[in-house]
Amino acid sequence: MTKVILVRHGETEWNRLRRIQGGNSDTQLNQRGQKQAESLALRLKQEEVQAVYSSPLQRAQETARAIADCHQLPVEIEPSLKEIEVGALEGMPIADVGKRLSQLLIKHAQSEELPRLPGGESLTEVQQRVWSTIQRLVVKHGNNVLVVASHYFSILTAVCSVLGLPLSQIDRLRLHSGSISILTFDEQANRLILFNDTCHLDNI
Repeated sequence: MTKVILVRHGETEWNRLRRIQGGNSDTQLNQRGQKQAESLALRLKQEEVQAVYSSPLQRAQETARAIADCHQLPVEIEPSLKEIEVGALEGMPIADVGKRLSQLLIKHAQSEELPRLPGGESLTEVQQRVWSTIQRLVVKHGNNVLVVASHYFSILTAVCSVLGLPLSQIDRLRLHSGSISILTFDEQANRLILFNDTCHLDNI
């Protein structure tokens, strides 16, 4: 069995200020986010992690590095794990958008094709690049434990893939900064065994 531990990066100032933070925002962790990364590292210290992968964005890399250092491992960068490209919405206050970003991404859910954001991507495109990467890493590492540090929509599309949940239902899911979700892969089935766990962040 392969265990893939999906970690959403720690908090950034844009998270705190509720600004849309997509694949073109290379923001860093704020002080709280750094503490979240340290708590993640402690939480995962007892796992027999073989490899740590990260999105190329700084907020994910910083989170991944805290975990990797506990296991004396390098952080391996996978460009396809970055957050959705939000185009013209990059950096906008969420309140100015008028509705949740996830609702914008599924606003034509009655049709088979999900909308692409102006100058950005659709959830379908994100799911294809993220899920194919996770499948490749599972084959590469076999029966081992992997950590993947990534982002809100990147992780949620992978969770939808495992559950067989249509992307039009993604707005029913929530994922907190610094959270852990775990997927397992074996010959019988692919499973979600933990979702949006934040108990390691209780004192932050």
